[in-house]
Order: sequence, then C-alpha cells, then structure tokens
Amino acid sequence: MSSPRARALATPVCLTLPLALCLAACGGGAETDPGATEAELSVIGDNPGVGRERLAMEFGDLFEDEQGLGETRAALVMHAGEIVGERYADGYDADTRFISWSMAKTVTAVMIGMLVADGALELDAPAPVPEWQRPGDARAEITLRDLLQMRSGLDHTEGGEVPYESSEVRMLFLDQRDDMAKFAEEQPLEAEPGEKFEYSSNTTVILADIAADVLTRDSQDPEERRKAVDTYLRTRLFGPLGMTSMVPEYDAAGTLIGGSAIHGTLRDWARFGEFLRNHGSYRGTQLVPRQWIDFMVEPSPPAPFYGGQIWLNTQASDPQNQLYPIDNPQGIFAAIGHMGQYIVVSPKQKLTIVRLGHSDAEERRALLRQINDLVELYPTP
Repeated sequence: MSSPRARALATPVCLTLPLALCLAACGGGAETDPGATEAELSVIGDNPGVGRERLAMEFGDLFEDEQGLGETRAALVMHAGEIVGERYADGYDADTRFISWSMAKTVTAVMIGMLVADGALELDAPAPVPEWQRPGDARAEITLRDLLQMRSGLDHTEGGEVPYESSEVRMLFLDQRDDMAKFAEEQPLEAEPGEKFEYSSNTTVILADIAADVLTRDSQDPEERRKAVDTYLRTRLFGPLGMTSMVPEYDAAGTLIGGSAIHGTLRDWARFGEFLRNHGSYRGTQLVPRQWIDFMVEPSPPAPFYGGQIWLNTQASDPQNQLYPIDNPQGIFAAIGHMGQYIVVSPKQKLTIVRLGHSDAEERRALLRQINDLVELYPTP
C-alpha cells in the first residue's frame, strides 16, 4: 500500500497545475521528500538490514490514523534475530500484556507437537476423545491431523449472521463457557472427517482438552488439569524461550482456552515468532522437532492457505486466506488473532513482524497491505 506521503513523492506537483503556472510553482522538479520524522527514526535500530529511513517511514505508517489501519497499539520488526524496530502507542509499553485471540491456536499446536514428540500422542491415530470411541460413532475417524488442519468435519460455526448463535460465541462467552471442550466435542459431524476445511476455535479447544487429558491421565479435577498444562507450557516452551510474561487462560473445567486466550508482551510474541522461524530451535536447543514445524507449515489438503493451526501465504488470493496480499516470497506464515493481531514470519528473509491492536475487517485489509510494504523492503536471497 502506498502511503499518502509515498504518493506525494511519486507525483511532481507541476503535473497537477496548468502549464502556465508550472515553472513558477515547481520549477519543473518534484516535491521534496519530507523523509522520516525524528520520532519515527528514534524507534529504528542502527543496522536494520534495509534503508533505515525507508523502514522508519513504513513502520511509522502502522501508527498513522489517516492510513485507515485501525489502532496499532504495539509493533515490532526483527531481522536476522535482532530487533530493528519497536514502538508502542500511548498507554502501552514493553510490560503490557496483549491478548492473543487466535494467535493462541499456534501455541496450542506447538504444545501438541511436543506431546507427539514425547510419544504421548500420534498424529494420524484417532483423536483420543472418549465420547467419540463408542461403537458406531463416526467421529472415531477424526485424527489429530484432522483437528490440527481444521478439517475434522464437526459442525462448528465460527461466525454467522447472528453472532450469539455461533458455536464460537456460545463456547467462549455464553451458555457453554464453563466446560468449553465438552460442548465442542458433543457436536455432530456435518462432513466426512478430513474432507472439509472449517476454521474453528472450538476445534482448538478440543486439542487443548486432549493435552490436559494426556498430562493428567484423564483427571477431571479442574485445578489439576490447569496446573498440569500450565506447568508443561512454562517448562517446555515459555521458560526456555524467555517468554516470562505469558498468562494462559482456562475455563471452569480447567481446560486451556487454547484457541483464543493467552496474554503476553509484544517482545514475547516476537520471541515465539522467531522460535517458529528457526524451526522450533532456540539458541541451539531444539524445543520441538523440526519435522513438527514442517508439518505445521504444510498446506491442509482442503485449504492450501492453512497449515497446522497457522496461516500460509500459499494461494494468497483465495478469499478465505487471511494473509492476502502477502504472497511473496513463498513460505511466509502467520499466527493471526481477532481484530488484527499478527505474527508474520518470513524465513527466507529472516524476518518476523508483530502487530498488535484493534482493527475492523475493512481496516485489516489496509493493515495487511501496509505489513506487505514492510515485507517488501527486505530482499529475498
């Protein structure tokens, strides 16, 4: 997206004036480049990997009201493992914990990958949900892979014309909020497992429930379930990565609200993005197998723009793809949360961009174009 500032630089003033006034008005030349402001430059590192002033201008545009991007509360750019841009809106700072919304799905997927690596779960075995294992229940065919790739076939509705009737809203905020997994797992099939893509927060809560069952050996005690998952995340993921701010939320049954509600600082969300960029490795320690990250960024057969609880820039022009128009270079992926939370990772460019804030649907389209402008600043080897 070209900003008003960039468009002004591209068009000589005299082209908008009658010829008789041209020489007097602009002397035949273009408008002087106003450049980045001092405030914009102050949040950019000395060696950002691209032109410092250009990065300052594009990064600064994330916070400009007239851009129509909504409210950017915090944003950060990392290149080659170093923070090269970091900024907060008034009222927010480096200690502010921001809600993940659906970025939590990607955290849940990593937790499941660790349990698979531990030998506690199998990717292509029937998902260990006791209610589905009764004789004659077709849901017994749903695998862990199906759940992770959002193709379980369960009758889950993420949105809809009447929001309070959707599965997601009922589960998170209304009559089913005390035992979210029970409600999600009770739903019937509406399609054959594996055949239909349907993005669903309810599906991720089922994954969180499976993790709690494994870690507690099927305990139904809410406090035991909460403590087991919390300890696992802190000792296996958050602690090793230095993500000390993270605060996961749990429902009354002790199940992690794994599709929607984990809180953390801007820098900690960036650490998580860098961990994914480095194929599950941190400072030489492989926290989750590289093959699991490869699976997470493998396209779901019914939806090439989605992987294992993560969005891909494959088939970027598909209307369902939440990364459009970020289509180049190939291999970009993102954890995306409601109302404009983004962790955008481009492994080929050694680039991680985090934007946290509040944007409606129209504003998010403009926001993604601006993030794309940041991506395009960096060369692809």
